[in-house]
Amino acid sequence: MRSWTYFTTIVLLLILTGCTSLTSQKKSDPTKGYSANKLFQDAQAALKERDYPEAIKKYEVLQARYPLGRFAQQSLLESAFAYYKYDEADTALDTIDRYTRMYPRSPKMDYALYLRGLINFNRGGGLMDKIFPRSFSDLDNVRQKESFHDFSKLLTRHPKSEYAKDARHRMKFLTNALGQSEVNIAKYYMKRNAYVAAFNRADYTIQHHQGTPAVIEALKVKICAAKALGKKKLAADTKRVLQLNFPNIKTIKCNYK
Repeated sequence: MRSWTYFTTIVLLLILTGCTSLTSQKKSDPTKGYSANKLFQDAQAALKERDYPEAIKKYEVLQARYPLGRFAQQSLLESAFAYYKYDEADTALDTIDRYTRMYPRSPKMDYALYLRGLINFNRGGGLMDKIFPRSFSDLDNVRQKESFHDFSKLLTRHPKSEYAKDARHRMKFLTNALGQSEVNIAKYYMKRNAYVAAFNRADYTIQHHQGTPAVIEALKVKICAAKALGKKKLAADTKRVLQLNFPNIKTIKCNYK
């Protein structure tokens, strides 16, 4: 009987200790009782100090406690930026997409589109890319195309936005980079002796990236691929086009090994 009473006492003490622990955890929340404005200001301060985890936590608390307040809308957009700076690009993009769905008429939609384009523009890859940086044109051109699409949407919907000028500059850069990516693939095919694929890729580059430096290299690849395929007339015609448009080009080397 005594052993049973002793066991019951221990169980009750453990339960009481657990309850006390939970109560103390609730009391230990430093943001308890904070207004939406206070949470937002604290999050902004953390963001300014580059304490991105703290900023994200405060933004999320704000959105959970005050989902319908005016600060919830702004905090969602700010948290996307914080995720971006914290190298959580996928979460940042998901957050922006949620923002655009929830607030399609937001006066800050131009910034949301610009931020989305910026995130895709700056996506480089994994750790190896940070240790051994590659050319921008060697990176994932799917993200480059997404970035171009985001900036294009911004300029179409908000041509007078304060972010329009930078978006145009980045789009020009992206156009050149995408063209160079295509040329790099064509050159790779040349190295592999896949001359038909190289010719077609170079031709695609010329058709879709007019006005970019990549066109010169694409024409050279076409000439070399045509020669390798025994298409002498085609090679001569392409060389003529190259020299008419770029008279400074005198020699063409076909060594892609």
